[in-house]
Amino acid sequence: MKLTQEIIAAKRDGTELPDADIRQIVVGIADGSVSEGQAAAFAMSVFFRDMTAKERVALTLAMRDSGTVLNWDDLPGPALDKHSTGGVGDTVSLPLAAAVAACGGHVPMISGRGLGHTGGTLDKLDAVPGYVTQPDIALFRKVVREQGCAIIGQTADLAPADKRLYAIRDVTATVETIPLLTSSILSKKLAAGLHGLVMDVKYGSGAFLPDYGKARALADALVGVANGAGLPTTALMTDMDEPLASAAGNALEVAYALDHLAGRRREPRFHEVTVALAAEMLLLGRLAADIDQARAKIEAAFASGAAAERFARMVAALGGPADLLERPDKYLAAAPIVKPVFATSPGTVQAIDTRGVGLAVVALGGGRTRPQDPIDHAVGIVDLAGLGDAVGAGRPLGIVHARDEAGFEAAQLRLRKAYRLGEGRPERGALVAERITESSHA
Repeated sequence: MKLTQEIIAAKRDGTELPDADIRQIVVGIADGSVSEGQAAAFAMSVFFRDMTAKERVALTLAMRDSGTVLNWDDLPGPALDKHSTGGVGDTVSLPLAAAVAACGGHVPMISGRGLGHTGGTLDKLDAVPGYVTQPDIALFRKVVREQGCAIIGQTADLAPADKRLYAIRDVTATVETIPLLTSSILSKKLAAGLHGLVMDVKYGSGAFLPDYGKARALADALVGVANGAGLPTTALMTDMDEPLASAAGNALEVAYALDHLAGRRREPRFHEVTVALAAEMLLLGRLAADIDQARAKIEAAFASGAAAERFARMVAALGGPADLLERPDKYLAAAPIVKPVFATSPGTVQAIDTRGVGLAVVALGGGRTRPQDPIDHAVGIVDLAGLGDAVGAGRPLGIVHARDEAGFEAAQLRLRKAYRLGEGRPERGALVAERITESSHA
């Protein structure tokens, strides 16, 4: 066994670390024998020296093995999941999990909370009264087996090394380091015992990595490491140059997802990304012969109401209201102030600082700037204008749901600043720009 500082020095000097050294570091991070300073030094050495493909796989597997690893081999169908790198108006997980379950997949989705301008799936589900986002493993297994899907939060015993290392990366400016980012995302997914994973890697003004090249490098790393670690994974590069849904904010996004599931409203952009990701999950789970059949099955699950039924059953099984789908207004918190925000002069939306829209929700109290910040589930913005929309006296930039006037004013300021208006229709890029598979990665 080596001294921790020897391993750090080797990585600092650009040496490829053997699997045993990587495992020793990760075990030490998990049990506390590696100090915070040493973990920070290790993270910074990886930031500057990168890691080979072999090191990245070893790091991810060691992080996975730092805690409990679930096994779903006893299920009658494949255990499948989707992970998004985050954005604004991205509430895809809710309808997607239910649609895949309706097609014979099982979705044990372990989700996170939001931080900064991006919303977290778990915060959205916390807006549902009674819904248990942190069930014990026995209930989690029962709901996945019987209802086909369960969306919950990360338990303390899944990849605990990641939790400590992430907190250190957060305060040492090493969060976006691709080997560490990849192992952080995938260690939790590998610990969840999945048979297939689809990554939704966002790029554009509302993405964690706005630059396409950097986001593409992350997608490539995720697909390469996941498949190298034995988890069949495909990634889609999807556009976040405008909010994916016309709603942003926790209870408001739940209501939006419920409308989508029930067929009360299905916006084309949101629907397309949801179907594209869900179809890839069916393909990985061998629940469809090809992508066209997979898409047809997902579309049928939405059209028939089967996806809506699965979602309603999941909510009830995890303690939420049985009639949430039919009566969302009865259960979801509502803000006392609901007012439109108009542009200072009319025009056509040419560009959107989507991160700015997300920060408008944070200004309302609907997001966090620190992990310990409380969330106001009722606040947010709906009816957000999209690229190419004409806004003016008859069409607002969005309708703000606020707790108080001060919150409304702060959100109004940010929302107006986030929109650039002009004449003519702007060019829109592809919604799904690229599909990255194990073969394309190789």
